[in-house]
Amino acid sequence: MHFEQHFQQIVNGLTLGAIYSLIALGYTLVYGILAMINFAHSEVLMLGSFVALGLATFAPAVFGATPLGMVAMFAVSMAAAGLVNVAVERFAYRPLRNISRLAPLISAIGVSIVLQNAVFLWISTQALSFPQPGVTGQVSLFGASVSALQLLILGSALGLMGLLHFFVEHTRMGKAMRACADDVTTAGLMGIDADKVIAITFFVGGALGGAAGVLYGMNYGSIKYNLGFLPGTKAFTAAVLGGIGNIRGAVLGGFILGFLEVLASGYIPDGAQWRDVIAFTVLILVLLVRPSGLLGEKIAEKV
Repeated sequence: MHFEQHFQQIVNGLTLGAIYSLIALGYTLVYGILAMINFAHSEVLMLGSFVALGLATFAPAVFGATPLGMVAMFAVSMAAAGLVNVAVERFAYRPLRNISRLAPLISAIGVSIVLQNAVFLWISTQALSFPQPGVTGQVSLFGASVSALQLLILGSALGLMGLLHFFVEHTRMGKAMRACADDVTTAGLMGIDADKVIAITFFVGGALGGAAGVLYGMNYGSIKYNLGFLPGTKAFTAAVLGGIGNIRGAVLGGFILGFLEVLASGYIPDGAQWRDVIAFTVLILVLLVRPSGLLGEKIAEKV
C-alpha cells in the first residue's frame, strides 16, 4: 500500500471519528447533568438529516449548494434538531425525573421508536439521495490527493467542537451547566434555574446531533429513516470509551472508534464486514477493564 493510500485511510478515520465525536457529545452533555442516557438522541440525529434534505429539496434557492446556502441549511437543521430534543426532555423526561432512574430510560426508548416510525410512515421507507455541497474534486496534502468534501466535513465538525468548548468554558450559561453537572440540587440553591440549564443542554446536544446528521448525509450520500441506530449506538460506545459525561472524553472516544473502524476496513482481510463487531467489542472490553472510560476520572471536566 502506497503512502497516498495510507494517508487516505487517516483522513477517512478523522472524518468518521469527527462525526462520531459530534454525536457522542450529545450523549455526554445530557449524562453529565442528569446521569441518564438519552437513547432518543440517535433519532434526533436522523431528524436533522431529514430536515436538511427537506430544505434543499423544497427551497433550493435559499438552501442550495452555495456556501451561504449550506450555512443556512446547517443552522436551520441544528435548530430544528435542538428544539425536538428540548421537546423530548420537557414531555418525556422531565415528568419522570424524580420517579426512578429506570422510567426515563424506558421513556427514551419509546420516544426513539415513535420518532423513527413517524419518519418511516410519513416520509419514506427507502433510502433517499442526500444533496451534496458544491465542493468537489481533490485537494493535494503531503503529496496525496484528499477529497475536498471530507476536509469540509472534518473542518465543520472541528469548528463546532471548538464553539462548544468556548460556550462551556467561557460563557455564563456554560458555567451554569458545569455547576449543574457537579450538583444540580446545590446549583439550584445558589440561584441557578436548573430546568432552564437542562433544557439548554438538551438543545445544544440535539443541535450537535442534527449537525452530525447533515455531515453523515454528506459523507455517505444518502439517508434513511433508521440511519441513526448504528452511528448513534457507536457514538454511545465512543462516549463510554472516553468517559461518559466528559466532553474531551467524548471527542477522544469518537476519533479512536473512527480510526479503529477504518483500520479494520483497510488493513484486515474482509475487515469491512467486521467493523460493527469491532465497535461493540470495544464497548464490552471498556466496560470490563475500565468502566469509567479513558478520561472518566477527570470529574472537573465533565461538562
